[in-house]
This record gives sequence, C-alpha cells and structure tokens, in this order.
Amino acid sequence: MGGTRPKVLLAPITVTPSKPLTPSHLKGLLWTDVMYRATAPLADVTYRYSHTTYHPTEQTLGFWEFLDRTYGDTDYESLSEEEIGEFYVRYRAEGTQPTVEALHPYAEAVESNGFVHPASARILRLWTGHYEQLGLHDPGLLAHQPPGSGLEEMIEDLVAAGLGFDQRELGGPVYLDATRFGLPLRQIVTAEGRPNYLACALRELLPLVPGHDEVVLLYDRELDPDYQLLERVLSHRGTTVRRVPVGRVPIGGRITSARHGGWHDHTVDALLRSVGDDYCPEALRLGMRLYFIATLGPGQQESFRHDLLRKSLDRAEQLLRRAEEATGAQEAGPPALLEPHRRGHTYVDPYRLTSSLLGRGRRPAPSLLTTVFL
Repeated sequence: MGGTRPKVLLAPITVTPSKPLTPSHLKGLLWTDVMYRATAPLADVTYRYSHTTYHPTEQTLGFWEFLDRTYGDTDYESLSEEEIGEFYVRYRAEGTQPTVEALHPYAEAVESNGFVHPASARILRLWTGHYEQLGLHDPGLLAHQPPGSGLEEMIEDLVAAGLGFDQRELGGPVYLDATRFGLPLRQIVTAEGRPNYLACALRELLPLVPGHDEVVLLYDRELDPDYQLLERVLSHRGTTVRRVPVGRVPIGGRITSARHGGWHDHTVDALLRSVGDDYCPEALRLGMRLYFIATLGPGQQESFRHDLLRKSLDRAEQLLRRAEEATGAQEAGPPALLEPHRRGHTYVDPYRLTSSLLGRGRRPAPSLLTTVFL
C-alpha cells in the first residue's frame, strides 16, 4: 500500500422500509455498525447503505402500488411501523403480481427524482429515532443516494465482461452468467425490464469497487447463493471481496420472514419500550451489542430471549463501571486494541471483538468502548 491506509467498502444488505425492524434486522445492523466503527481507525471505510438503490425492486414498488390502489390517500404520518407493516403483510398475502404498467410510474419517479412513498418515508423517519437511541451510525437513511450506474449501463458492462446474458431482444430476461466459475445462471432482470435485488446491487457496487482494496458484503445467510455470484462478479474487477453471512434470530425456535407478520412483541420499538428507562443510554447501546453479537453469534441456532437480553444489559452496566475505574490508567490506543481482531483481512471481526469483552474480570479500555460500542 506504500504506507497509505487501505480502503474498505462496507456494503450490508438493506432492510426494505415496508415493515418494522425485527431482532433479525437489528442483529445485522449492530453487526455492521461495530464492523464499521472498529475498522475505521485502521482503514478508510466507505459505508454504503442506500435505500434509493433498492426502491426499484418489484418488492418495494409493488407494495407502494398496493397501498395507493387499496388505501388511497392515507395519512401515514399518524401510523406506526407496526400498522404500516400490517399493510405489507396484507400485500404479500394478496399474492397478485402487479403489472409492468402499474409499476412504471413509480419506477420512473424513483429514477427521475428520488421519489419515496409516504409510507416508506414514514418508516425511515421512525428508524432514524431507533438508530439514535441505539447509537448506530446513520449511513443516510433519509438521503437520496442513487447508484453510480443505470440499469442499461450495468447490463452492457456485464455482457462486455462475459458475465451477462441478455435475451430481451428475443423476449427473454437478462441473466447473470458466472457459469465459468461453476455457478448457475441467475435471472436479474425480467423480459419486461424489471430488476431484482441482485441487479440493483450490481448497479450500486460495480462502479464503487475499483476505488477500494477490500469489499465486505454482509448479508442474510439465506441469500448465500446470490452473494456467491456477487462475490465472483465483483472479484472480477481485481478487488478482494469478503462475504460475511449473518444468521437470523429465531423467535420461539422458528425463523420466519417479516412478510408473514407475527412480530408484534419482538419489534425493535417493542424491545426498546420493554427496557424503558431501566438502563442508561450507554448500557443500552453496549448491552444490545453484547447480546446480538456476542451472545447470539454469527449463526441462527439460538432463539431470542428477553431474559438473556436483560442479562447482557446488566453485564454492560458492570463493564461500564469497570471501564470508569480504569479511566486515567495508561492504555493502548484503539488501533492497537483492534488490530488482533482482523484475522488476515482488513475489516475487524465484530464477533471476535465483542466476545473479547466478556472474559472473566475484563476491564475494557474506555477508549475502545467510546470508539466502537457507545
């Protein structure tokens, strides 16, 4: 690197603003936040998290069309995440496929002027409050952040690199073609021109990759096949790509999608209300990270438990007291404390770092807590 700091692109999967945040969503957000804040002292980190990029998917546009068709001129500013989420559950239960003609005005508005439906705009504003309370870095929830390339430009780029297969002139779809790497063809754009999540990710990430030494993809384990494809395509640009799958959080032993509902007692809003004013802001932020990162770990075997969450919050209070006792004592700076948790890659491993706080009698460095966890 010639003495220059490495450049890292951190690109987590986005949460569609159509339902409340659940424990699975919160786990991914906290994991990303710790990785971002812990890696920043060691590298120049670009945290790319753009809702604008993924609004053109049928999942989002279809929901917006459903809302306008079914509920008309509704005042979404008076509704909660849960109430808007109930609309989303009804939309998915309806099971009808919106027509290209019905979605076209929404897609056009997103691309031309950054349109966001009032229901999704309301959810995003509510999420900014959760981010603030949890001490999460806000990568631009309310910002207009369009991808660096257009859909057609991205397709042409893939085809020119031998990684795309465009059949639209023959009435077919567009495929991502990584068959030379032993991976199956994957449709990314329909014959009518509708992109899926993977197509949107390519529009965003392909232009960004050349300016970075390492790209880190954080995503839901169930999307691993798509992220293997994404890794291959981005690696073709000569950049190191790391995949970091994060398991979901079972509720009562079951992993279900938020589209099916059943999350009312386990939304982030409900969790925050359940602890109320029992803990100071610092203990809340640290305790949430201890539970969702260190206790639950990267897998998805352990179901969510309120009692263990409270134990993590209690443990956070103890750690904060010990850190306060250590204030003024000589300690290594954050870079030296973070370096051991990189394991051959540039980014800092959130699980290794957070778990390191839990050793018996550990007295965490105040500067580490401030830099990463609070």
